[in-house]
Amino acid sequence: MAARAVAAARSLKSQSARLEARISHDLHVTVKRAAEIQGRTMTDFVVHALHMAASRVIAQADHVRLSVLDQEAFASALIAPAKPNAALKRAFTKANKLLAD
Repeated sequence: MAARAVAAARSLKSQSARLEARISHDLHVTVKRAAEIQGRTMTDFVVHALHMAASRVIAQADHVRLSVLDQEAFASALIAPAKPNAALKRAFTKANKLLAD
């Protein structure tokens, strides 16, 4: 029974989807040349380039989204700052003692 589960897991990992695109002859020549320069097949070159471009777009979108959230959190902290906890009070006390000497 365990062998069947392992085989099923392997088949899920190896599943792929097909992507088709119509490109101009000039772009085909350019991609083919670039793939040859890198020693890749055209399919490997295109898949790698597509993956890199998609990852970059997602990272940029996440960065912008996180930046907006960070700005909102910063503004909220300025408008309604949290009350200092015990650790912060101890840190201020220690800092004031160090600066007083």
